[in-house]
This record gives sequence, structure tokens and C-alpha cells, in this order.
Amino acid sequence: MAERAGVRRRSARWVLPGAALIAVLAGCADMEGLHRDGAAASVAPPEPLWPHSVPAPPGPEQQRGRPFAVPGIAPVASGDLRDADPLAVVKADLAATEREDQGTGRLVDRRAAERVAHCARAADCGVREPVLRDLTGDRHAELITAVDIDGRASEMRVYHVVDGRVTRVFSRRAVLEGVELAAGHLAIREPTSNDRFVYVSHYGWDGTMMALIELKLDTCRAVKQTSDIPCASPSPSLPSLPSLPSLPSPGSVP
Repeated sequence: MAERAGVRRRSARWVLPGAALIAVLAGCADMEGLHRDGAAASVAPPEPLWPHSVPAPPGPEQQRGRPFAVPGIAPVASGDLRDADPLAVVKADLAATEREDQGTGRLVDRRAAERVAHCARAADCGVREPVLRDLTGDRHAELITAVDIDGRASEMRVYHVVDGRVTRVFSRRAVLEGVELAAGHLAIREPTSNDRFVYVSHYGWDGTMMALIELKLDTCRAVKQTSDIPCASPSPSLPSLPSLPSLPSPGSVP
């Protein structure tokens, strides 16, 4: 009997603290006013707008992203655009593209084509200083240039030699807030509707074209405005490609 009484006393010592803990928790609930908030707020799924409206596939005259052999330019046997006349290339490209565009304005801004049509010097018709760099890794120079249209928008172009023919491999109409070249990539900065951000598009050689490989928003401009700290967008980690000398200034191009 004494042993059973001892067991009961020991059990009571373990049970009582547990009961006291329950009472304390109950008291806390009363004092702190714990309550149930109800069901968690549900998250609505995205709501598609006009789900049945699908654009028609682009026709040939709407495809800015395809290689385009520039007509009327002498073959470049070396495969290097240092051996071509950059202004002649741009003029021939824009004239042919305007004809193919058929007045739609999708492939080229007519004002750019008209501006260079009768131009004798690049500096007189808004053609930016040509830049020669190896963007494909074949140790031959591609031609990078742009035609400024109205003080804001520009038509940017990159040319490559394919089987001796000068071929446009990049075409972009944009507000060129900044253009950078690193590791064989082109990074183009464009403004957004929010002054705090810029679009940054990275293009790299895919074997046929300068193709889009990354598109992001950058706050670099806001950082510069508030702190005067210079900043540059990081370049994708690709093998470095050799740089080639640039062409003479536009004033010396015939």
C-alpha cells in the first residue's frame, strides 16, 4: 500500500505542472485576447483578357529578325567588313528594306531611308560612327552602326559577311539611351515609362543572327542620379573576343 501511495504521489507531481501549464496558457489567451482571424485570404489566379484574340503569324515583310543579304554591294571576299564602304552598305540596306516594307514602317522608318538616300557623307545624314568588332568569334569584323531619325529614335544595324555577301544580322528601332559592347555581346539600354528604370536587352551571336539572350530592367540610371556613382550593367560570362580597330570618323567616310 505504501508503494502504491508513493507512485500516486510521484504521478501527481508530474501531472500538476501540466495542468498548471494549461491554466497559464488559458490565462494568456484571456489576457492577450488571442482570437481566430478566420480563413486565410485567397489569392486570385491571373485573369486572361481577350483569350480568344490571337495575332496572325508575321509575313515575310514583317520579320525584322531574319538575315538579309544587302543588294547592290560588291562581294567581300575577305569576309571582313573593314573592306566594305559602311555608308554604301547602310544606304543600300535601307533603300532595299523600304521597298520590301511596302510602306508599313515595320522594317524601317521611312524617314531614316529618305535621310540617307542622297547622302554623300555619314555625318550629314545622321549615320553614327561605324564600329568594327568581331561579334561572331571568326576573327573577322562585323559592322555596327545606327541611323538617327528624329533626335530620339534610331535604326540600329549590324552587318556580317556570309559567303562573301554583306548580310544584315541585326535590326532594331529604338531610343538608344546607351549601347555597350562586351565579350561579343551587344547591350542596348532603352527608357521605360518609369524614369527609375531602363530596359537592357542583351544580344549575342547564335550562328545566324545577333539574337536576344536576356531582357531585364535596370535601375542604374536612378543610382547615377542620386549618388553620382558610375555604374555599368554586368556582362554575361562568355569568352572574350578580340577587338578590331574602328573605322575612321564619319567625316572621313566617302
